[in-house]
Amino acid sequence: LLKRKRKITDIDFVCIGSGITLAENISKKLGDKAALKVFKNFGTAMISFGGENYEFVGARKESYRRDSRKPIIEDGTLEDDQNRRDFTINAMAIQLNKKYYGAFLDPFEGIKDLERKIIKTPLNPDQTFSDDPLRMMRAIRFATQLNFEIDPNTIEAIRRNANRLEIISQERITDELNKIILTNKPSIGFKILEETNLLKEFFIEMCNLRGVEKINNHSHKDNFYHTLEVLD
Repeated sequence: LLKRKRKITDIDFVCIGSGITLAENISKKLGDKAALKVFKNFGTAMISFGGENYEFVGARKESYRRDSRKPIIEDGTLEDDQNRRDFTINAMAIQLNKKYYGAFLDPFEGIKDLERKIIKTPLNPDQTFSDDPLRMMRAIRFATQLNFEIDPNTIEAIRRNANRLEIISQERITDELNKIILTNKPSIGFKILEETNLLKEFFIEMCNLRGVEKINNHSHKDNFYHTLEVLD
């Protein structure tokens, strides 16, 4: 549905077992034109071939400590792997094995959310965002990039968990913020960041612009919204 509008340069493969072993075997089949990179610390591998990147990982399940977004990873089932996804539109898959080749896996009705243009977490949004608070920034970034709406329960969970952003490094926050700034209309994302209290967690100076300025006792402009107009 988005392919016509957005260029795709990488494809992700999840397998039951070792993603690295699968990538190594496929790389051998493809021959010298395939460039293989293995990331043992993460249990992943990537093949560059024909101008595209193919990433491989074994199915896994994750658990989190309260003070870190870095998960404790264990081998898991395909169901475990889909359960850990950030949003329903990112939890869809197509089977490639012989028995079920071409079968579409969509346990959280991501295709419906894609058609309705909705950003929604697969599981309880409070748990999803508490486990990895950067997902709150990603939700707003996707909504801004794709011109999607954020599901009401999901947006309320962002408000409730905004202070969890404190465990995320400024570097990761800035990376997501830059992606919002580079969208066609970044004011959409900044308004959601401000309304959900995320913005004050890392950019209080911009929040302080909120309010109508008075010059010679005459109401002038709200500097927050004026800044967003300039940003657009």
